[in-house]
Amino acid sequence: MENSAVKIFDDRKVRTLWDSEKEKWYLSIVDVIAILTDSPNPRKYWSVLKTRLKVEGSQLATNCSQLKMQSGDGKFYLTDVADTEQLFRLIQSIPSPKAEPFKLWLAQIAAERLDEIQDPELTIDRALDQYMQLGYSEHWINQRLKSIEIRKELTDEWKKRGLNEGQQFATLTDIITKAWAGKTTKEYKMLKGLKRENLRDNMTNTELILNMLAEASTKDISQAVNPKDFEESKKVARQGGNVAKVAMKELEAKTGKKVVTALNAKSVLPIANPIKNLNSKKPKK
Repeated sequence: MENSAVKIFDDRKVRTLWDSEKEKWYLSIVDVIAILTDSPNPRKYWSVLKTRLKVEGSQLATNCSQLKMQSGDGKFYLTDVADTEQLFRLIQSIPSPKAEPFKLWLAQIAAERLDEIQDPELTIDRALDQYMQLGYSEHWINQRLKSIEIRKELTDEWKKRGLNEGQQFATLTDIITKAWAGKTTKEYKMLKGLKRENLRDNMTNTELILNMLAEASTKDISQAVNPKDFEESKKVARQGGNVAKVAMKELEAKTGKKVVTALNAKSVLPIANPIKNLNSKKPKK
C-alpha cells in the first residue's frame, strides 16, 4: 500500500490510499458519509447503516476493509475503507443530493491516478490545483509541495532502516517536531486550534521551512550514521530537529518575533475569503 493522500470534494477532505499492486483507490467511508449526509456524527451514521446492510444480507458491510489512516490527532488508526466500486454501491444506500456529483468525482480520481502512473508530473500539478482551489497563495503552495517531497525522502529513509509505518513513524515525527518547535504534533495542533486538519496545511511559510529543515537534516544524519534500530533512529530524529531549533532561535533573536504561533488557515482570514499568505496576518485574540 502506498501514496496516502487527502482528496478534495466540494472543499471537503477525503482520506485516501492507493494500492499499487491492485491499482485501486481506497477511501475512508466515514469521510464519504460526512460529505454525503452532513451528519454531525458520521461514525455513528456508518455504524447504524452497516448494521442495517448486514441484516439485509449485503456483502458490502462484511467485505469492506480496514486500513491505517491518519486521524485528527496525527496518529494512525484502523479505519473502514472501500474501493471505488464498493463506494458506488454504498452511495445507493445513502439518500443525498450530492450522490451523483460524488459518483462523477470518484470516477474522475480513478482515471486521474492511472494518468499519473504514466506521467508522474501530473501528481504535482493536481496537488497545486487543489491548494489553489482552497485559496492558498502561490508562494505558500510552492513551499508546501517541497515539504511533501522532503517528507517522502525522510519516510523512504525510515523504511530502508526497517522501521514501521504508523506508530514508529508518528513517534519519530513527534520527536523531530518537539526538538525544533518545542511541541509534539498534538500539542502543536492544539496551539493552532486544529482537530482533523493537517498541521502542515496550517503552518506559515517560516514554520514550513523550519519543519523541512528538521526533516531534511534528520534524513541526512540518518544516511551518515546508519542507525541500526528504532532507538538509534530516535536519537537521529532529535538531532535533526535540533538543527532547525538552532536556526529558529537565531531568527527569533534577530526579529524579536516567535516563529511557532497559533496562526492557522481558518483564523487568518474569514472562510469566505481566500488565504493570501499565512505570514501576512496576525491571529485572532
